[in-house]
Amino acid sequence: MNTTVVEARSLIKSYGTTRALAGVDLTIHRGESVAIMGASGSGKTTLLHVLAGIITPDSGTVTVQPSAGQTVELSELGESARSRLRRERFGFVFQQGLLIPELTAVENVALASMINGVKKADATAHAASGLAALGLAGMEDRRIGELSGGQAQRVAIARAQATGADLVFADEPTGALDSHTSQDVMNALLWSTTGHWRTLLVVTHDPEVANRCSRVVSVRDGRIISPAVAA
Repeated sequence: MNTTVVEARSLIKSYGTTRALAGVDLTIHRGESVAIMGASGSGKTTLLHVLAGIITPDSGTVTVQPSAGQTVELSELGESARSRLRRERFGFVFQQGLLIPELTAVENVALASMINGVKKADATAHAASGLAALGLAGMEDRRIGELSGGQAQRVAIARAQATGADLVFADEPTGALDSHTSQDVMNALLWSTTGHWRTLLVVTHDPEVANRCSRVVSVRDGRIISPAVAA
């Protein structure tokens, strides 16, 4: 039986007179890869940010189960508690990676664990192992500017997994890549998440990326227009 890891109910979010989310319901199960698609301004990125606790909805609820036996209602948490949850239990991959260019690949990945109190030596060893698993062995000491776009995104994927996050949010993770590199990055992203019974939620405008996921949710004018619950 599938375990619900994210359950959103009646989400509403407005920016001034613009309604970004207009009553969204969405259920995501552990081990799924869910693609959220929609035109620019459809509300897909707002939905991702609400589900991740980055922004709060005007109304509605988001309940997450970031790890076995733990259920959290995001609206009941203060900003510091939501930040801690994102830091410790969620992973994030963005279009431009948002890596620190002054740091090496292994330092970028290790930093995620060190912020959570892991000793530098342990964090670095774990980071090196994660990079090697994603095909970056031997590149640990390269700075981000010395890596290709696809390699940098794999560093970002390794960083997203550094804390053992069971839920990974990816916002246009292949948007700046060519089609061949995009396939490689999606291979790495899926292998490191659903391949290990983790959950992936990805916003994308690319049908090829979306079709790699186990389910596609389409958003238009702040509403979901395709099934929001797995069959």
